[in-house]
Amino acid sequence: MNLTLKIWRQKNANDKGSLVDYKVNDISPDMSFLEMLDVLNEQLINKGDVPVAFDHDCREGICGMCSLYINGEAHGPDRGIATCQLHMRMFKDGDTIYIEPFRAKAFPVIKDLIVDRTAFDRIQHAGGFVSVNTSGNTIDANVIPINKQDADTAFEAATCIGCGACVASCKNSSAMLFVGAKVSQFALLPQGKVEATDRVLNMVKQMDEEGFGNCTNTGACEVECPKGISLENIARLNQEYLKASLKG
Repeated sequence: MNLTLKIWRQKNANDKGSLVDYKVNDISPDMSFLEMLDVLNEQLINKGDVPVAFDHDCREGICGMCSLYINGEAHGPDRGIATCQLHMRMFKDGDTIYIEPFRAKAFPVIKDLIVDRTAFDRIQHAGGFVSVNTSGNTIDANVIPINKQDADTAFEAATCIGCGACVASCKNSSAMLFVGAKVSQFALLPQGKVEATDRVLNMVKQMDEEGFGNCTNTGACEVECPKGISLENIARLNQEYLKASLKG
């Protein structure tokens, strides 16, 4: 496959940035999208040019770091996968592919295709955890009976990898699906109910402070989410927030 790539290049956070054209040839349809970028970068390095900076780690669809905006879609044209799991067979010989970083006020560009997503970390730090006293008072989690449906739903919410596709695909750059998933995975379990009030209030407050927009129920976030996190988690977030507000 011979392709034309239009890639966003930006030297640093203060640089204006622009799309730059590149040609790559003899790309195998069985390559992953990131392997194709590796081929491009090898060519650029051999010519003495600066390689394209992009984020990646596990390349197994687990870490969420490989988040790219490809032809106007978070993670590209396939569904239920992260960018690292996107294969070049989803494109055709001669295609022009636009590759950009995620666009959101709360996700400032660091360089080229890499954005700063530490806003998600700060939301997690605000309440996305369960405080446990481990000084000799631990209890085996399996001794607490949990309804299977609740356990399954909590697990589904916990599969969120925090990639930010929900934010990138939302016209408001909302982080409600992410926060909803992180609240849900605890709200459904007895271990998470002790801190439920503080958790949801603190996480929503931090979300707003980071500059994320609000949800207007367009559903793009669920469609683009590589783990298929359901919009039901946003409804649960609203429910938990309302209960916590009334208690306060």
